[in-house]
Amino acid sequence: MATGNPSPPDVADAALKLGRTLTAEQSSGLATYLGLLQTWNRKTNLVGPRVWSQMLSELVADSWHLAELLGELDLPGSPVTLDFGAGAGIPGIPLRLFWKAGRYVMIEPRAIRAGFLRQCVAMMRLPGTEVFEGRAEAVRESADICLSRAFQPWREFLKTASGHGRQTAPEGGKSAPRGSREASLDEPGSKAGSGEALGYPVVVVFANEASPDGPVPEGFVLARSKAYPSRGGMGYFWVFAPSI
Repeated sequence: MATGNPSPPDVADAALKLGRTLTAEQSSGLATYLGLLQTWNRKTNLVGPRVWSQMLSELVADSWHLAELLGELDLPGSPVTLDFGAGAGIPGIPLRLFWKAGRYVMIEPRAIRAGFLRQCVAMMRLPGTEVFEGRAEAVRESADICLSRAFQPWREFLKTASGHGRQTAPEGGKSAPRGSREASLDEPGSKAGSGEALGYPVVVVFANEASPDGPVPEGFVLARSKAYPSRGGMGYFWVFAPSI
């Protein structure tokens, strides 16, 4: 088991075993991040896995699957993303090596974790990536994407995200995730596919099941559910969008 800080070739080899071919930039960036995470984790217990190889397979790998999902969505050219409860930077820090669009704001109220995030951003030179140290309620910004990885239960998070919506969809009203109408036709109670437009923010939630355990709250539709391999099983991304 790998216990020292990883080199870029170490990370590239480990990722290849997980089915992912990394560029030189990605392997170098992940080596820096995993080294920092492993070092800080000895003192502050940021994440459960203790060594970088487990961090890569159990945590970081989700980020490149998320990057693929975001690349499939119909978003503005420079989207604003709010990452709630950023914690140790999963998924945001590695995500920005794979998906660099727009501004990405990681929201973290705990000073030590916010300090860790700032060090990662600086050392990895992540483009358009910021750290907001404070509570989510203090964020006063509209967003194109709101992202949650266990920040709040999904219904509660939809309410939180709704406070960061835009009054009008950017870029001429182009507001629905690509394929969202088709993906939502089989969802009970969904309004997508009936000719209604979808707007912003698009809300992305990490989930363990293929679909929510009940109706989606009024004002949102489940536009898409996408499966991805995660920790020896399957994880899911739920993509919600406001109904207009």
